[in-house]
Amino acid sequence: MRSPRLIDLATGAFRLALAVGLTAFSACSNHAKVSALTAEQSIAVTNSVREFAATVASDVTKRGPLAWLDHFANTPAFFMVVDGQVAFQNGAAAVRGIQELPSKIARIELRWGDSIRVDPLTPTLAMVATVWHEVIVDPAGRKTEQGGYFTGLAELGPTGWRFRDANWTVVNSPSPVQ
Repeated sequence: MRSPRLIDLATGAFRLALAVGLTAFSACSNHAKVSALTAEQSIAVTNSVREFAATVASDVTKRGPLAWLDHFANTPAFFMVVDGQVAFQNGAAAVRGIQELPSKIARIELRWGDSIRVDPLTPTLAMVATVWHEVIVDPAGRKTEQGGYFTGLAELGPTGWRFRDANWTVVNSPSPVQ
């Protein structure tokens, strides 16, 4: 039969060995260190992403909904949410959905709010947040206006910035324009 004192000593020794082992493992492991952006890098990323956002609005307005194909990442990581519902679960789904839009949307005018917020995370990733407003004209010529708030993760790749994630919130219900 083991004495309670012997059990207490064994338990204490085990806990001490575990603590020392975990500390040693932690100290020896290779932690990925995320370095903060310098002020210059932060400004450069912010300005570059704002230019990207302006290009997105201009392209969508000039070329119609198919322009989104140039601005959403066609990757498995991409997703888009609209009012809390997943609209596209990946880049392939976005391509399929966007290719169907010209049958529903003849023309679109997209405008971002005056104050586009950019949170540069790394030299190649930045969060974007802004108010948006759009006028959509269907193939029959009917206009609908809607607006809300947009957030997205912009990622810099070989072809420039693209939205890797997008979240559209509609503040007001779409309303026909007279």
